Amino acid sequence: MTDLDQTELALLREDLAYHQARVLLLVTAVSNTTGHARKLDGLTKLAKLDFLLRYPALAPEVLDRLNARDPRLHLAPEDIATPTDVEAPMTRYKYGPWDDRYYAILGALIGRGLLRYTSARKGSVAVTPTAAGRRLAEQLTAGNQWAEIAERGEAIAEASTGMTGNALKDLIYQRLADLMDRPHRQVIR
Repeated sequence: MTDLDQTELALLREDLAYHQARVLLLVTAVSNTTGHARKLDGLTKLAKLDFLLRYPALAPEVLDRLNARDPRLHLAPEDIATPTDVEAPMTRYKYGPWDDRYYAILGALIGRGLLRYTSARKGSVAVTPTAAGRRLAEQLTAGNQWAEIAERGEAIAEASTGMTGNALKDLIYQRLADLMDRPHRQVIR
């Protein structure tokens, strides 16, 4: 391999680690919040909650129980002015925002013993953090780098209590219709 190949591989590993940490924090927040049955039930729900986590200025538009002034969202005026200018954009897919990395991310987190499958609705996949996953989430949250993401996840988990992935999808399509009216596979910016 050339040096360029090594650099590309290192960036890919770093990118996947970033997404794994964010998803671990989100699943932990959801599983810790009353009303979610101590798990994140469904890939649709994961994708829609992750969308709200990645696009935090849009979360209050979708979730009635979330106020844009909630300090846990850490929204700056520029975030509100340009809500789709985010670090890790998603793509528009058949059922709303999606990221093709979810399968690899969940597989890696489960393979590393940080998440585990648990009972789910028929035809669904549900995950919950393991003890090791909870410890790592606590360590990540204690550091400044991940504290904001963890707090956003907690706010979004609380505001989405009792909602299914399909209910979240429907709200995203209703309340962000202009943003979702784009061809499949187009980046949401």
